[in-house]
Amino acid sequence: MLEGITDALELLSDGATSTDASTRQAIMMIITALQGQDRIEQRCRNMALAARQFSLLPPTAPESVYDEIWAGLTLDELRVPALSGVAKRQAHGEIELF
Repeated sequence: MLEGITDALELLSDGATSTDASTRQAIMMIITALQGQDRIEQRCRNMALAARQFSLLPPTAPESVYDEIWAGLTLDELRVPALSGVAKRQAHGEIELF
């Protein structure tokens, strides 16, 4: 995420190429970086949820129960409004990756 935003800021700070097109490109670079952060956050939350569910299973649980837990995870943050755009709602200050 940081690399994408840094590249966008470099593009914006380059006075020689400062145009509406470069501004739009920089905006898209920042949006893409933030969406990437959202995807990482959702996947980490899903893995934590799966790990908690796994820990509740008895040692004799069949493999199919584990498969059901994995299959039940939602990996499309753009489809889930509560997860979409999490990065833009973060408090400003220190960088938080998750």
